[in-house]
Amino acid sequence: MDKIKITNLEIFARHGVMPEETALGQKFIISAELSLSTEKAGHSDRLDDSINYASVCESIATYNKTNTKKLIEAAAEGTAEHILLSFPQVRGIRVEIKKPNPPIHLHFDSVAVEIERSWHRAFVAFGSNIGDRKRYIDTAIEKIRSDPKCRIKKVSSIIETEPYGEVEQNNFLNGVLELETIYSPHSLLSFLHKLESEAGRERKIHWGPRTLDLDILFYDNVISDDPVLTLPHPDMENRNFTVLPMCELAPDFIHPVLGVKMKALKSNI
Repeated sequence: MDKIKITNLEIFARHGVMPEETALGQKFIISAELSLSTEKAGHSDRLDDSINYASVCESIATYNKTNTKKLIEAAAEGTAEHILLSFPQVRGIRVEIKKPNPPIHLHFDSVAVEIERSWHRAFVAFGSNIGDRKRYIDTAIEKIRSDPKCRIKKVSSIIETEPYGEVEQNNFLNGVLELETIYSPHSLLSFLHKLESEAGRERKIHWGPRTLDLDILFYDNVISDDPVLTLPHPDMENRNFTVLPMCELAPDFIHPVLGVKMKALKSNI
């Protein structure tokens, strides 16, 4: 990925924990490294094919002048998110916010926070087997689509499948959607759980009936054994209601643990 770098942009803002910092304000120095493709602009020599870094500078300055934070960690997080949401060409960003004169009575140059954030590719399985199944699914998809931190790229066909597990219950409607998101894996999980709760989801019986089920199948190529969020989703390769929609959306996507493409998994179920 190509880079555009903005170095040592000086702004006056009111970030700080101390009352005098938020009242009087002070100088902050911000640097940003934008990840994007500059190839088209490199051939056309047209600004329309790249990004106007003057606009990015103005956007960084305006955000920090109008959004006062106690911590420069929060200012950096907000700045990164603001740029990713405001400039679609930017795929990732590294932000450093430097505070030259913090209220510390010792001699040193400055303090700074540097973070890196980007858009990520995720596949989310959806399902329902209670009530108006299609409506629950459609409502959830629209709520995901309306969240600025998510960009839905594709939605699979909806298929009807028999329930998984030993609990007797109605058939499911299932599918998978592909999205880009700036949510971290755990933040995305929290967002999806919120949508499940809004749909009246109750977690009383393991593998039991549910109004709405939203599971992260893949998040980039992340492999995690975290008990709260295991990635890729455990045993997804043995379930037709995840493999078949994945084959429709991304047949050549490679399972990061098994090392095989989705279309190869199809023959195993």
